[in-house]
Amino acid sequence: MQHVLEPQGGRAWIESPYLRSLIAGGLAGTTVDLSLYPLDTLKTRLQSSSGFTASGGFTGIYRGVGSAIVGSAPGAALFFITYDSIKRHLSPSTPTIAHNAEGKPYLSDEGGGGRGREAGVHMLAASLGEVAACAVRVPTEVVKQRAQASQHPSSLSALTYILAQRHTHGLRHVWLELYRGWSITLLREVPFTVIQFPLWEALKRWRTHNSGRSEVSGVEGGVLGSVAGAVAAGITTPLDVLKTRMMLAKEKQPMLSMLREILQQSGPRAFFAGIGPRVGWISGGGAIFLGTYQWASNVLGGVEEL
Repeated sequence: MQHVLEPQGGRAWIESPYLRSLIAGGLAGTTVDLSLYPLDTLKTRLQSSSGFTASGGFTGIYRGVGSAIVGSAPGAALFFITYDSIKRHLSPSTPTIAHNAEGKPYLSDEGGGGRGREAGVHMLAASLGEVAACAVRVPTEVVKQRAQASQHPSSLSALTYILAQRHTHGLRHVWLELYRGWSITLLREVPFTVIQFPLWEALKRWRTHNSGRSEVSGVEGGVLGSVAGAVAAGITTPLDVLKTRMMLAKEKQPMLSMLREILQQSGPRAFFAGIGPRVGWISGGGAIFLGTYQWASNVLGGVEEL
């Protein structure tokens, strides 16, 4: 089966939607993680129980970047392949053409079950996409954050330390260490994406409704992604703090035990530690991530950028 067709008007055109999702998602994930890595490091250190200065302060802000380079592309690609596949299978297959107040045509989903059904599809697709992505993201985060918090000099050193424990604790222990924080990561990421992606899709629908085009441009997708990411980031910051503390703890702790420990030692305000860098990082990240994805998806699908 032919997947890559001839360029049209200078744009690549990939016939397979799965291949488009894989390439666009991988490109978006790598671009955003590398460009905003310093902010991610500062956020991790602010949330560390050791304190910002003890965790490295403003020095070595690219420490652990190796794990991000390795894990970004496959994690993002897994997310978008899952997300777009579910959207394609559950969304209306034949959208209708409607017209806005100025008489401009746009794609409408009204004939396929309405906006409520569409939002539900986006929530389900985003949730399952996160579950798939976390298979790669969680081990990457564990290694990356231990390097960021100066527990190890590099991501390779952190990974080697974890793998070396198989001699004394067995392979099961190593597996549990690499996936430490799996449950809280899902508890954070699923609500985040359930907020971010339906909001992003709704904002894109609003934009196409007013512009009379069938798809937004990469720049528009980035601006709308920034708004959606900022809203979702602020709401889910407490879950992010809990996840970071669990991943950085010297010993594996149950989620409820860590929750009580944070409340007893630091009080409720600790759950909003790093909210500024997190919102700034994810707002900027949403612009780069979703903007890059939208641009790449448009180009690979033969959609002209305006």
